[in-house]
Amino acid sequence: MALTKERKEELVKNFARSKNDTGSAEVQIAILTEEIKELTEHLKVHIHDHHSRRGLLKKVGQRRNMLNYLARKDVQRYRDVVSKLGLRK
Repeated sequence: MALTKERKEELVKNFARSKNDTGSAEVQIAILTEEIKELTEHLKVHIHDHHSRRGLLKKVGQRRNMLNYLARKDVQRYRDVVSKLGLRK
C-alpha cells in the first residue's frame, strides 16, 4: 500500500520549491494526499480493516496540521497547493 519510489519522486518533482527540496510543506502535503487516496480506496474494499482506518485518520490529521501551518506562514503557497491537489470544493 505504500507509494512506489517512482510515484514519490514524481510528487517531489512536481511540488518541490527548489531542485533538492524533499521536505517542504508542499511536498509533504502532496505525499500525504496521495497516501490518503490509496488508503481510501483500500478501505472501500476492506471495510473492517480498522488498523488501516486509524492510519488513514492519522494521515488526515497530519495533512490538516501541515495545511494550517502553510496557511499561517504563506497564504499564497497554501492556495497554490490546495488548488493543485484539488482539496477544497
